[in-house]
Amino acid sequence: MSATLPVAVFASGGGTNLQALLDYEARGARYRVVLVVSDRADAGALERARSAGRAAVHVPVRERDASDVARDTLRALETHGVQAVFLAGYLRLVPAEVVEAFPGRMLNVHPALLPAFGGQGMYGRRVHEAVVAAGARVSGVTVHFVDEHYDTGRIFAQWPVPVRPDDDAERLAARVLAVEHRLYPAAADHLAAALLRGEPPRPFTPAGDFFTLGADPPRFTPTRDP
Repeated sequence: MSATLPVAVFASGGGTNLQALLDYEARGARYRVVLVVSDRADAGALERARSAGRAAVHVPVRERDASDVARDTLRALETHGVQAVFLAGYLRLVPAEVVEAFPGRMLNVHPALLPAFGGQGMYGRRVHEAVVAAGARVSGVTVHFVDEHYDTGRIFAQWPVPVRPDDDAERLAARVLAVEHRLYPAAADHLAAALLRGEPPRPFTPAGDFFTLGADPPRFTPTRDP
């Protein structure tokens, strides 16, 4: 399969998951990041995009009507021929009009095993603090389709990360992020491959993939779709 799917990445922060997507792309992914969108003009993700030679667009959200945000976002996506969207640390609710324009084509990554520890305001360190405070023995990473609410879309892929007895939020966050950087690009590639074939995307559970959970960071061997 020689074609690649043009995709956009939405990010609010430094863009480490964006970088993971770009690194995976360089190894022969079925997607190509053609556009990075951020709600923050100073987001590090935009600079990563420019450094990689990708289009970078700031779409302000604060104190704006959702319909205006949707209009500007859809215009940018259409201009660049985007066919799927990957949220990578994007901390805003995507307008319903944008979600509706990409049914089954918009993914998000969350640093816990949804539906636990999700919802509005649950992002970054807050998630890991809540996991540790709850005494949970397992956390993990969830890749899910985006809908009109926070963290409620259909789950596409998950992988567990053990919570160790001596963990604090910072240590747990580091191990979870290492898994995000491995699972999310592979799941994105799996979705892109299905879309290029014109098939409904199946959950990302290919035989032969594994994490060695005791490793730090976890080791992950991906098995690509044919």
